[in-house]
This record gives sequence, structure tokens and C-alpha cells, in this order.
Amino acid sequence: MASSKPPRAWVADPLEAEAVADLLVAFRDHMGGDWPSANAFLASVERLMEDIDTDFLLGAPEAGSPPAGVLQLRFRFSVWKAAPDAWIEDVYVAPSARRVGVAGALVTRAIERAAERGARRVELDCNEDNAGALALYERHGFSSRSKGAAGRDLFLGRPID
Repeated sequence: MASSKPPRAWVADPLEAEAVADLLVAFRDHMGGDWPSANAFLASVERLMEDIDTDFLLGAPEAGSPPAGVLQLRFRFSVWKAAPDAWIEDVYVAPSARRVGVAGALVTRAIERAAERGARRVELDCNEDNAGALALYERHGFSSRSKGAAGRDLFLGRPID
């Protein structure tokens, strides 16, 4: 899918909730899941679009192309930065639009959007076996040592039963 026009990314508006949800369902399918349902994704996207602390970004290979990538950007206030932190989640690009810069456009726009909203830090988590995603994030300045500590920053979690 080569093009002379650069890929683009933008903040989705509520009228694009279905496009966002469809891409998240494709991401779920790509990951081998079958839950939540497509209806649950749409309801969640619509709910989060009403939340001032959440933005969804859409990306396309070029102007005029339909959305082919999605990124969720969440905000929370940080006592360590005395400003908002931004958190990148759920980055997905449809297979037909990969390797043309859509993911890079999404990450670039996410960083710009975070700055527009006053964030002083952008964070994300990524599986260490996802070499392509790690290379993308490193090209955009992300590091496992971003907090200035001697060791690597790790993202930890646990389920709540």
C-alpha cells in the first residue's frame, strides 16, 4: 500500500465511535480473543469518549483513506510532575495498512496531543517480545529507563478476583 501522501492521525470525534470500536474488535481478534463483544466495545468507546481524561486517535495511510489504525490515550494527574501524565494504550493498525507509517503517525499525534493537554510525561507498556512495537516506541524516544532510575522501569499488574 505505497503512497506519495503521508499517513495521517487525528483525535476521533464521537461520530467516529463505531470506527474506533471496529478497529478495537479487529485488535481483539488479532490477539486471539472473542470477548468483549463488538457491542460491548462500542458501548465502552462511547462511554470513554464522554470522559475528559480519554482520547481515541485514528490513523489512515493517507488523506481520504478510511481509518486503519487506532490508539487510546488516557490522562491522569501526577503528583511527581504536578501535571497530567498521558498513557498510550491499545495501539493497533490493520494488516492492510501496516509498514506505511500509520503507527508512527498515531504515536506522533499522541505525543502532540499529550503536550497540548499539558502532560509532562507519556508512558506505555509493551510486551518485551514485540520487537516491532518496541522499535517504533524507541524511534519516538520511549525508553525502559525513562524515570531516571538505575534499573529498567517495569509495568506490573494483577487480576482482581
